[in-house]
Amino acid sequence: MDKNTPKALNKNLIILHFTVFIWGFTGILGQLITISAVQLVWYRVLIAFVSLFLYFKFSKTDFKVERKTMLKMVFTGALVGGHWILFFASIKLSTVPVTLVCLSSITLFTAIFEPLINKSRISKLEIMAGLLIITGIILIFKFETQYTKGIIAGLASAVCAALFAIINSRFVKKSEAPIIAFYELTGAFFWISMYLFATNGYNQKLLLKPADIGYLVLLGTVCTSLAYVAGVSVMRELSAFRVALITNLEPVYGIIMAFIFFGDMNKMSIGFWAGSVLILSTIFLYPVAQSQIARRKNRG
Repeated sequence: MDKNTPKALNKNLIILHFTVFIWGFTGILGQLITISAVQLVWYRVLIAFVSLFLYFKFSKTDFKVERKTMLKMVFTGALVGGHWILFFASIKLSTVPVTLVCLSSITLFTAIFEPLINKSRISKLEIMAGLLIITGIILIFKFETQYTKGIIAGLASAVCAALFAIINSRFVKKSEAPIIAFYELTGAFFWISMYLFATNGYNQKLLLKPADIGYLVLLGTVCTSLAYVAGVSVMRELSAFRVALITNLEPVYGIIMAFIFFGDMNKMSIGFWAGSVLILSTIFLYPVAQSQIARRKNRG
């Protein structure tokens, strides 16, 4: 085994945790930005892919890929765009905490979809971890009937996220993370633009308030370009499920930030702390359990 592997693994875990912290802040920005979910994501991906294009030009990076690969990435962009639209729609239909805890179901969906797509055996450990995360979700927030639409949108967003994470774990083995991010974000922009054109979405509702511009620039650059590239790059060393597992820290970070920014004490209930402990325990104990199982197999 390569001696540098544990160091590379630890470095990628640190990068991923920092990235998830940044993602946790996107819910706050989604609440602050006043335009609709579709228009918000349209601006987000526009700013993101333009900033990546400028980065390639200034750094003189060759971002050309084979046409077949490019088309695959552009089509994957539809899942990326769908995930973000459903994510922000869920926030606007419910609350930041409801959306973020729904997003925690990424773990369970990844545990189900990854073996099906990669044609491998379904891991009982991954399914168990996913079910524990779902239990944590229920403990964190007592869902109310008034948030039904927001919950459905949040869960659908998690499905999209699980699918493109699995796809990206394949892409990253052949292409660099910034290039994958560029073509997927370009694809997301293309598909959302087509949707806006078909639904007469290019109207006065696209006009931005001064505050929205600042929030969108922050969302498009730091929370999208930078975080997306970092999130994809770690998949060289980490599995899609491991990434999804750590991504479950996003609701914990996001709910704490929602409390700090919006001061809603009700979001910090006993259920929140109990659910957070369960989610955190699952995230940190999963690698331990995985290594123990591997050792037993090696002994056998």
